[in-house]
Amino acid sequence: MTELAGKPADYFIGRLCDLGRRLRQAVVASRGRGNHLSGVARRTISDTIYSLDTQVEPELEHFCGQWGKELPLLLIAEGVMQQGMPEGQACFPPGIQPQQAAFQLIVDPVDGTRGLMYDKRSAWVLAGIAPNLPRPRLSDIRFAAQVEIPTSKQILSDVLWAARGGGAAGRREHIQTGESAALTLSPSQAVDLSHGFGSVVSFFPGSKILSAQLLEYIAQGINGPPDPAQPLLFDDQYISTGGQLYEILMGHDRFVIDIRPDLDRLAGNPPGLSAHPYDLATALIAAEAGACLTDGRGRPLDAPLDVHTCVSWAAYANKVLADKLERLTRAFFHDRAPGTAPSAAAAP
Repeated sequence: MTELAGKPADYFIGRLCDLGRRLRQAVVASRGRGNHLSGVARRTISDTIYSLDTQVEPELEHFCGQWGKELPLLLIAEGVMQQGMPEGQACFPPGIQPQQAAFQLIVDPVDGTRGLMYDKRSAWVLAGIAPNLPRPRLSDIRFAAQVEIPTSKQILSDVLWAARGGGAAGRREHIQTGESAALTLSPSQAVDLSHGFGSVVSFFPGSKILSAQLLEYIAQGINGPPDPAQPLLFDDQYISTGGQLYEILMGHDRFVIDIRPDLDRLAGNPPGLSAHPYDLATALIAAEAGACLTDGRGRPLDAPLDVHTCVSWAAYANKVLADKLERLTRAFFHDRAPGTAPSAAAAP
């Protein structure tokens, strides 16, 4: 198992899971106090911060403050502000220089705020650890963990983790008693789309028409002309990147394609709200469990660890599906804007 800063994988995975559980508890406790969670607190360069998000920010900073006394760290998270540091970055303990950190910790404290704040669907705490390199990227993440923040009627919460080269695992926990049972992470081995779930992300107006056209193009390319009386592919717009990866991991979904930046460019729109690197802090878990992750166009998924880069990404349950669907995606872009597809060297 990979070591970092002289510590074994279990040390970092344990801390990441503990962080997720603490943030989960902060939301559960706030909800129990009757706090209104759907109000807009403020806006940042990358997204809107809702009242729900503010319930976990103090707990995140406290956790990092305590951890920083043991191992100095550089935190990367949306909404973090520290004097003398770029927006989205903070050093712990405060006062150290970034180069003194033993590692970098990228966190999305509540991924799926919009669904959870209305008590519609679970959100997730996402966290990953990379070496303290000058310009670390998603591909540098060594350890990752994601913890489910359930809706108010749920008493169970799933916890997933992975170490690079060490595989992925998970447990289902009772949030009141702490009892837990092992989870099996098993992406689907289906090589077609018949009677399965798959989505091209289309959360907000702006590029919905192109998203729908791409999904239709993929469905017809795999399944043939649609029969409205016998639908073969089901769509599920789960507004949480971590949640979408979870659905792939559990064998529920066969693919998720989130290439909003590419679709905005194709539509001639200004950049809209899309995934950021912190949304993909736990992509390592899906990769270690056997899923195939790319930029949606046949190239490896990667991005700098920051809070503002717009990321196109896709996750497929297996390599066979990835090859089939990305060939269709490239053809879709080529048909509408010749020259926008990757070079032949990048094609499968």
